[in-house]
Amino acid sequence: MKNLKYLLFEKQHRLGKLTLTTFELALLGGCAYFITVMESQVLIQIAVLIVAVVFHEIAHGYVAKLLGDPTADRLGRLSLNPLKHIDPMGSIGLPLILALSGSGFLIGWAKPVPVDPSYFKRPLQDMMWVAIAGPLTNFSLALISSMALKAIVFMNVPMSIPIYYVGVFLQLSVVYNVVLGVFNLIPIPPLDGSKILMFFLPEDIRFTYLRLEPYGMMIVIMLALFGVFGTVLDFFAAPIIQFLL
Repeated sequence: MKNLKYLLFEKQHRLGKLTLTTFELALLGGCAYFITVMESQVLIQIAVLIVAVVFHEIAHGYVAKLLGDPTADRLGRLSLNPLKHIDPMGSIGLPLILALSGSGFLIGWAKPVPVDPSYFKRPLQDMMWVAIAGPLTNFSLALISSMALKAIVFMNVPMSIPIYYVGVFLQLSVVYNVVLGVFNLIPIPPLDGSKILMFFLPEDIRFTYLRLEPYGMMIVIMLALFGVFGTVLDFFAAPIIQFLL
């Protein structure tokens, strides 16, 4: 098992100026293959999703660094390189399954940025600011994309294939970033909303609430299966998307 871990995740290969692990090389090869067979619309969705989740995680790490925690920076997680943020299931498995199944909408997540609250002067409050940074970044990207899209329309830019794809990218960027922002604000551990809520809870309730964390992902999956998140996103995300577009 240890040898397999070394071969996949630790063994280094030189590719020009890049140094990649076996896993990263295999991932690039797989991406190159699917780029040749996927429709352009799906590729744009994947690109938008990657940008959204990578900036989300970098925001967490950057704010943590500003507040005194160098963990993410030391581990190279403040990089714009998507390979640094890939989660095998959330960044590859789920989006790939959705893409190959013909789903009209892709969703996923990046590898969470490590944060060590022991570096913070006010751990509970500072964790809240770190948590807010991710969704706030997604909402900012949605607003920037909306303004860029409206600028293209306002300037009456002549339609061409590149402009068409830029427009599709910007539209999807609004949708994906708003959805990710709203989704992460849901107060279920380990989503960002739970860390924001914890700051405002009384101490006795806070400790009871923390006990949910080991079951958080199970709760998220169950709520998703029963369509609860769809209702929440329709109520909160849809009006924001409609306003921005």
